[in-house]
Amino acid sequence: MSKIVDAIIGHAVGDAMGVPTEFCIREHLLKKPVVEMVSSSKVGQPVGTWSDDTSMEVCTIESYNECGRFDYDNIMQKWVEWINEGKYTATGETFDVGRTCLSAIRKYSTGVIPLKCGEDGEYSNGNGSLMRILPVALFAHAKGISEYEIIKLTNELSSLTHANDISKLGCYIYVKYVCFLLEGNTKEEAYNKIKRIDYSLYSDHAIEQYKRILNENIKGLNVAEIKSTGYVVDTLECALWILLNASSFKETIIATTNIGNDTDTIGAIAGSMAGIIYGIDSIPENWLNKLQRKDYLIDLATEFENKLN
Repeated sequence: MSKIVDAIIGHAVGDAMGVPTEFCIREHLLKKPVVEMVSSSKVGQPVGTWSDDTSMEVCTIESYNECGRFDYDNIMQKWVEWINEGKYTATGETFDVGRTCLSAIRKYSTGVIPLKCGEDGEYSNGNGSLMRILPVALFAHAKGISEYEIIKLTNELSSLTHANDISKLGCYIYVKYVCFLLEGNTKEEAYNKIKRIDYSLYSDHAIEQYKRILNENIKGLNVAEIKSTGYVVDTLECALWILLNASSFKETIIATTNIGNDTDTIGAIAGSMAGIIYGIDSIPENWLNKLQRKDYLIDLATEFENKLN
């Protein structure tokens, strides 16, 4: 399989593993960790169901495959179909939609242009754009686009739902980290490289929020210092911390599944990066076999790769 398939399936597996433990208390999970892919009684979904994280990413990829480019109107329309019709989901049912994403999609439905739909307030910095931004990194690496183009595309795709600089910067850090992995760097080398990037096109306030990631060695922090909330900074930091401390795909996802709080998104972000590092063959077979619409996701990723080449 290709690194594009590895990343997209890794994302979906991490998401599906985290759905049943989302919002659970970390201390409870650490005492009795979930180590298999299970169903989620809380949202009434069968085993292997992925959430909005993967659905919004799927819409973005489906749109690119259809249009041959990132067409923001087409992407937004697919998100409308996802919300209203249950399309692009694991089981035909939409659930667990973030408030900021929902607000942006509703704005679009009333005629607001795509790049004006995203919320830009300080309190609109959940992880709803970070969780779906992976296709930008895959595109950027495959096409070898300039740094300016990467920043512009990342900012715009984030802004469809999350237009604050904190969200846009989080997406950019993640996109660059993924690009460094795709270039063949180790996870440690990629981490050191994101620390050396010029982030001056983003506000000082936004950069300050990521100071632990960019100025310290987060790998050395202990679990009590790591937050696993839906705040974009916490999500990115937690995913990177787990990735840097784990030694396999399985270890990465068991950690994200049992870290508590926003486990599906943390699992999706860490899973995409672990997929690139360890490959789809490293994913436990019993997890992969239970993943809803696995063949569809592999076909989608393969078509995306073909479109990029």
